[in-house]
Amino acid sequence: MTAVPAPHTPDNRTVRWWLLAVAALIAVMVLVGGATRLTESGLSIVEWKPVEGIVPPLDEAQWRQAFEAYKTIPQYRELNAGMNLAEFKTIFWWEWSHRLLGRAIGAAYLLPFLWFLWRGVLSADLARRLWLIFGLGALQGAVGWWMVASGLSQRIEVSQYRLATHLVLALLIFAGIVWTLRRMADRPPPVASWRLKITSAVLLVLTFVQLYLGALVAGLRAGRVYNTWPDIDGALIPSGARLFFEAPWWRNLFDNALTVQFEHRMTAYALLVLAVLHALDAIRSRAGTPAVNGALWLVAVIALQATLGILTLLNQVPIDLALTHQAAAIAVLTLAVVQAERLAARQPESARQELVLPVGQTG
Repeated sequence: MTAVPAPHTPDNRTVRWWLLAVAALIAVMVLVGGATRLTESGLSIVEWKPVEGIVPPLDEAQWRQAFEAYKTIPQYRELNAGMNLAEFKTIFWWEWSHRLLGRAIGAAYLLPFLWFLWRGVLSADLARRLWLIFGLGALQGAVGWWMVASGLSQRIEVSQYRLATHLVLALLIFAGIVWTLRRMADRPPPVASWRLKITSAVLLVLTFVQLYLGALVAGLRAGRVYNTWPDIDGALIPSGARLFFEAPWWRNLFDNALTVQFEHRMTAYALLVLAVLHALDAIRSRAGTPAVNGALWLVAVIALQATLGILTLLNQVPIDLALTHQAAAIAVLTLAVVQAERLAARQPESARQELVLPVGQTG
């Protein structure tokens, strides 16, 4: 029997480059999805055809057919009535590109994965992680259609709940790949305190909460109202009557544009404060250069992200600033994942290396 290739063998490097490429594609996919939402393009294709949908309309008759299908939904009647075919093509291409990129990511993930399995270069633990990520990717396709379907009959936009679920699942897959990449490196166990490890984990969880709230803000178009800072609705803290006027009270946390934007702001402040405290703790406890640098980078990028969020709000969500804000969010998530994984307690890779039997070899 032969051990799995060591972390610096050609096979392992190939697996890591593959996962890095998939993670980059997912990041691009999230940005394209953001542009699709900002241009109100997400409902331009009203059918889900996983295979046939790869081919766009090829002639004038097919374009007319796709346009007529779009005219049957509330968004066209209430938001885009009078739109011409050329304008429809613009929003169609955004949504089609988004769906095509999703299919491309699926192929870019599955085909090399099956090849690596056949070659026998993946440990059992790594293969299990990659199967889980694949399962989440397959679920993401279904969630994407579930989201689109919410805007085809009773609404002029998709449900903010489903939009947030779709985005967070995509970023969970992205985070899973980044974490897996980090775990493939053979490094000594961390020497950080449990307090530092816990705060890094809390930072990661809080980052996901903030991403979810950001998606709710986007789904409610809440960034286009209350465009002042640091006050919101005329005060630093809006009145309870304005924050919780819907019944039951908890619906305000998801449906009230003022409450959702306020939550998003407060979570951003909490995230920045916690990141600063985490960095100071890392410095004082002499956690090591990688941990200190990781904490400082996290503070810097969260501060940049907060600044971009303020500018996006004050300018009423122009598409260039909004996408830059979203790109910075991906950077924050990446650094939060790396820092949490860096400080997570684990055995050295050499102590838990699993043995596998490569294809075509007996031992």
